[in-house]
Amino acid sequence: MKHSKKIASLFLALVMALALAVPAFADETTYSITINNSTEGHTYEAYQIFTGDLYEGTLSNIKWGSGVSAAGQTALGDAAEKAETIKTADDAAAFAKEVAGYPGTVAGSANAVTDGKYVISGLAAGYYLIKDQEGSLTGDHDSYTSYILEVVKNVGVDPKNTGTPEVVKKVQDINDSEDSSITDNAWQDSADHDIGDKVPFKLTATLADNVSSYTTYKVVFHDTLSEGLTYNNDAKVTFNSTDVTSYFTINEENGSLTISCNNVKKFGATNNSVITVEYTATLNSNAVIGSAGNPNKVYLEYSNNPNKSEEGDNETGKTPEDTVIVFTYKTIINKVTKNPDYDPEVEGSKEYIPLTGAEFTLEKYNKETDEWNVITVVKNAEGTTFTFSGLDDGTYKLTETVTPASYNTIDPITFSITATHSDGAEPALTELNGNKITGEIDFTENIPAGSLSANVINNKGAELPSTGGMGTTIFYVVGSILVLAAVVLLVTKKRMSGEK
Repeated sequence: MKHSKKIASLFLALVMALALAVPAFADETTYSITINNSTEGHTYEAYQIFTGDLYEGTLSNIKWGSGVSAAGQTALGDAAEKAETIKTADDAAAFAKEVAGYPGTVAGSANAVTDGKYVISGLAAGYYLIKDQEGSLTGDHDSYTSYILEVVKNVGVDPKNTGTPEVVKKVQDINDSEDSSITDNAWQDSADHDIGDKVPFKLTATLADNVSSYTTYKVVFHDTLSEGLTYNNDAKVTFNSTDVTSYFTINEENGSLTISCNNVKKFGATNNSVITVEYTATLNSNAVIGSAGNPNKVYLEYSNNPNKSEEGDNETGKTPEDTVIVFTYKTIINKVTKNPDYDPEVEGSKEYIPLTGAEFTLEKYNKETDEWNVITVVKNAEGTTFTFSGLDDGTYKLTETVTPASYNTIDPITFSITATHSDGAEPALTELNGNKITGEIDFTENIPAGSLSANVINNKGAELPSTGGMGTTIFYVVGSILVLAAVVLLVTKKRMSGEK
């Protein structure tokens, strides 16, 4: 009886957080286990590990139950002596993992949720290993459970499923017309950048709180880059501010980036540890302009079965994906001039008409260097529309570098692009504006297209007389003066002759 009482007290310390409930009736010969878990997809199995004689709620004469295979009974030794070695909750956890390797007959199972519970019924008195069926959770964001439970009456259990990690992805933003350094800016769920920018990303994994129960613990970051971003082969992995990149294998193929380690316990990771990955990717010419943006996603693959955690033998689950979006924009300049035939009284008459023969240069102000940097030069002498794609928010200067013949060159125009994009599970572009600083320009925004459109007007130069150039006009004026002088001289001579 001494051994029986000790076993009864030890096995009340469950491997997971448990709560006993529903007292037994005196005439019951079989019992049930109610698992309070509303998450669908589990298949719980009950294996009778120890059996014996039940008297007034106490199990005596301990023997191996049918849930331990013959090979397991031989390997584990005498049941009563084995039970004596289990003195703490950690001992019970280690035993649950050990005995799970020798499964015998399943005494009962439950695979459906009813009112937020799984119920395994028809169980004889004894001690049971309760665990998820092997292979039932592969790929799910969940973890396998295994714990020992005394069943000498109907019992309820609240498995505290904390064996799942989480991963978060963030991106950094900068307005380089206003900010000197991107490193000073916060990490967020959305950003906007110029094509050609190196965009910083951060992946943060917080491990499960049961890593210590695994022999090895596998972690794989699965990161997907959009076509508009090119990985720069600069990923760095840190743990407790220590560079642990050498423990990871990093591969990138067609925008799929994997950063994996078969056993993060090698560098000291344990329960609730945080592992961080930082890298950059260049926004390239394939970047999507506008509100669709350039989404990037990550999920974490992780060991989720402590019963199978030898290196190379890990069963794994995966977290939900986390998404960030990088936005970029475009400015469309329409070169026009006044329509000489415009009549406001005529329906459909246009005040301005397209004008060919221009070229433009767009520059962006950089606060760090205090310089205007050329973004692009658009040569479109035969056309009238000039598109500048892949722009970030910031301050810009538009210069007409070639002017249509017989038209006046416009003064340089400075303007700013401002945008608002939201954070959260589904980042979105919510506002886009172009604002005049100097010059004559008025923008129309299109948020889905990510575009700011404006007319730039050229006016005709000073018009000359249709009869000839200025030189001819001067000749006519001078000639008229000479004729007038001759007439005056002739009249004067005649008067002088008459006076004589």
